[in-house]
Amino acid sequence: MTLDRAELVIFDCDGVLVDSERIYCRVDRAVFARLGAEFSEEEMADLFVGSSKRQLTALVEERAGRRLQDGWELPFQHLYDEALDAELTAVDGVTEVLDALDVPFCLASNGGHTSIRRNLTRAGLLDRFEGRVFSAHDVAHGKPAPDLFLHAARAMGFPPERCAVVEDSSYGVQAARAAGMRVFGYAGGLTRAERLAGPGTHLFTHMRELPALLALVPGAGA
Repeated sequence: MTLDRAELVIFDCDGVLVDSERIYCRVDRAVFARLGAEFSEEEMADLFVGSSKRQLTALVEERAGRRLQDGWELPFQHLYDEALDAELTAVDGVTEVLDALDVPFCLASNGGHTSIRRNLTRAGLLDRFEGRVFSAHDVAHGKPAPDLFLHAARAMGFPPERCAVVEDSSYGVQAARAAGMRVFGYAGGLTRAERLAGPGTHLFTHMRELPALLALVPGAGA
């Protein structure tokens, strides 16, 4: 069967719905330096955008040359909260995109449920996703494994080939491809376009372009 358009749109959260990646990378870089792990700004964007906590911790441990204790991040949480409370906004144009969509949509993020809800609340988007938030904590393996996207699609009642994923990280686009979904790589954030490019992935740089792209890109079998 030929599917002309996606019937479910799955959004990543950080960097796609809320403009948080710049904030996280800035605070992360300072925190990691305190832990003995120095990273350049380019490394922060390439290695950490879209990563899970497990991936992030492993990268910091490798660079620092030592193991980190469980809960190592807790003493620094106030730095993230203060920065997010002061600076976090919705990604430019995303509210208009959500208003324009005439198909169901949901959210699937490597973040935990608590942080997702806090960031959606800060950006004024929580009511748009209530009951349709999926976290890597819900599955055995987060992105770049396909588990989270497959779980979200199953919970929403759609097969993978009828889903489109909107992502801003290399981990996320890898996961969406592995799940057999159409991928829309948002290159208007920190991740370089070449790190998002690949099979079945359509790049765009302005969020307001998305509704037209979703209507134009054919589905599986087209």
